[in-house]
Amino acid sequence: FIYSNITYPAEAKDAGIEGMCVISFIVEKDGNLSNIEVLRDIGGGCGAECERVVNSMPQWKAGKQSGKDVRVSYKLPVRFKLQ
Repeated sequence: FIYSNITYPAEAKDAGIEGMCVISFIVEKDGNLSNIEVLRDIGGGCGAECERVVNSMPQWKAGKQSGKDVRVSYKLPVRFKLQ
């Protein structure tokens, strides 16, 4: 979902910025995402683009522990590479 919906920010493209952004969020018991935060931003608008795409993601499946739905913290790396 991420790589099919992300667009390389023009500012980052012009500056030749490549690298990896890391975004963290919590998958709630109902599958919604909350506490979305950019942990590592390489600049040029890449962190904001990652955050935008994560905000538009469909619901996730909740984590399970002992057969019950639980909240799960998740860190997602997103690589930006110029072709």
